[in-house]
Amino acid sequence: MRTLCSSTLISEFFVIGFAGLVAMKHPDLSMGTVWTVCGVAMAVCLLLCGVLSRPGALALGWALQAGLIVSGFVVGTMFFLGVVFAALWWASVHYGRKVDEIRARRPAPAA
Repeated sequence: MRTLCSSTLISEFFVIGFAGLVAMKHPDLSMGTVWTVCGVAMAVCLLLCGVLSRPGALALGWALQAGLIVSGFVVGTMFFLGVVFAALWWASVHYGRKVDEIRARRPAPAA
């Protein structure tokens, strides 16, 4: 599960960065505000990659997905991308758990 979820989070890291570039053109937002919010979200993506096996990490991942969708109020395209990444997050968690179960049932190779 870690590999799939980490791949999704790294992709989100870049999408959030590009969304920050687009949001800088918003007349009501200062550059400091945009990059503070985007920087925190990007840092959360990277930190989550390291703590995916800990309790609460998946819930924090879901909160990040919700935040990505809500960011569509600033950058309209993020509504669509947020839903796409939420679907990818679900698939990463769901199928990652299945892969982990299959690996756990497989006998260890003889040395």
